[in-house]
Amino acid sequence: MVSVIIIFLNAEKFIREAIESVFAQTDQGWELLLVDDGSSDSSTAIAKNCAAHRPEKVVYLEHPGHRNRGMSASRNLGIRNSHGEYIAFLDADDVWLPRKLEHQAEILNRYPEAAMVYGPGHWWHSWAPNSNGGGRDFVQKLGIESDQLVAPPRLLTLFLGNEGAVPSPSGVILRRRILEQIDGFEEELCNAVRGLYDDQAMYAKVCLKAPVFVSKECWYRYRQHPEPCCAVMGQPEKHAAARLLFLSWLAAYPLMQSQSDGELRTVFRRQLWASRHRTIEKFLKPARAQFGRIKDLLKWLARATVPASMYHWARCRWRGLPYAPPVGSVRFGNLRRVTPVSRIFGIERGRAIDRYYIENFLARHADDIRGCALEVADNKYTACFGGDRVTRSEVLHVQEGTPKVTIVADLSSANAIPPNHFDCIILTQTLQFIYDARAAVLTLRRILKPGGVLLATLPGISQISRYDAERWGDYWRFTSHSVRRLFEEVFSPADLTVASYGNVLAAGALLQGLAVEELRPEELDYHDPDYELVITVRAVKRRCGA
Repeated sequence: MVSVIIIFLNAEKFIREAIESVFAQTDQGWELLLVDDGSSDSSTAIAKNCAAHRPEKVVYLEHPGHRNRGMSASRNLGIRNSHGEYIAFLDADDVWLPRKLEHQAEILNRYPEAAMVYGPGHWWHSWAPNSNGGGRDFVQKLGIESDQLVAPPRLLTLFLGNEGAVPSPSGVILRRRILEQIDGFEEELCNAVRGLYDDQAMYAKVCLKAPVFVSKECWYRYRQHPEPCCAVMGQPEKHAAARLLFLSWLAAYPLMQSQSDGELRTVFRRQLWASRHRTIEKFLKPARAQFGRIKDLLKWLARATVPASMYHWARCRWRGLPYAPPVGSVRFGNLRRVTPVSRIFGIERGRAIDRYYIENFLARHADDIRGCALEVADNKYTACFGGDRVTRSEVLHVQEGTPKVTIVADLSSANAIPPNHFDCIILTQTLQFIYDARAAVLTLRRILKPGGVLLATLPGISQISRYDAERWGDYWRFTSHSVRRLFEEVFSPADLTVASYGNVLAAGALLQGLAVEELRPEELDYHDPDYELVITVRAVKRRCGA
């Protein structure tokens, strides 16, 4: 569910239209919180009437004594009283386009690591004839490539250097957890800057902490009119004073103080200095423009005389960015080929790379391998990691006649296996071969004893296993999120531990069929959550009454 928060102060002219744009959303999975910041006009009555007519969807809130506490305090009040996993803000004088919540929620679902989503705003001068001096409508320029997940702190660097790229609160949606982690909006700063930078302070905290998805879609209309906030933006002295207070607050913010990004620190120092020395900055602007032209000339000379790879390396170092070879200079060497080095996971070259992660996982949980243990296909891991703790070793396979097999069954329909039978089950790289994976997980839980442990591994990035595909099928590849959801439908989330292993180098090596011996330990151990080779699960069957 999305919690929609509209804060308002004397917004009788526009609040009905804002509310109507929420009710017009194609995604109706929302609650609406109308937060009154001490209004003295009819907007209070409008909001109360809306809440009275739709109590199942709309809640009216106000500060004690109907006080005026400011934008940040009002948004925080809405957050504290909301129930949604996602939180979206709508200013009382703006309107949403109908698919705003639907599209933004889809993006958050598609990118679980994204803390916030935003797109460009439609600066809306034409909402009424001659409403704002005849200004022309336009769609905001983002100042960055769109439809991408932007890692911290890149967006903060952009927002500090280009205020025109900063989204309105009406254009964003956030996960509740990020707002809880950053303690919401800055109430003291908001009161000091008269509401001008309360949103930017929140964005700064988010952009320093978590990735943000930037979309090219325009989802809202940002109404331009001669009311307090818009009017103050047009008063240079008040705007400059508010910006200095914001930048001073940011300088003292702990995550900013510990920031090591070179480009962000350079941009921030420049902006803070310019804000503190406005008079000097006016005289320096022409000189800075001339310097910029000289700088552009030097860049041109560098490009013309320095080898492209060296120029690119120096540019990355100067900006504090990780180095990546420019287009055309990547050296593929032996890997410039359209067929893999090995089609059987590199086992003829050494140890398969996925086995490095699988065996490390089992070694860490060796104490769980005990009592009556079950393994699929053979019992090599039971013997290797269980040792004397195992009193009985069983081997399951779907095909009769397989050596060492004691149980012939299909895990998706293994009714012949008695319940509450095994102290430990080792299931490595098996669920991808079972079409009804959920039924298999149900069986695994059923045949575990109370207190028993399932140690499972599942493939993420991997080639098709041709041998298995031709015999019983190769159906699935997983992510940590799909694995968690699959197992949480059967086991209690409190008894479940899901982890992932791998990185882009290990993934490429596995797909090529290279072996563990061809990579260094630090290369294998580096973890990049965007390149999941192996997903591991430790699941415990809860004891009765626990």
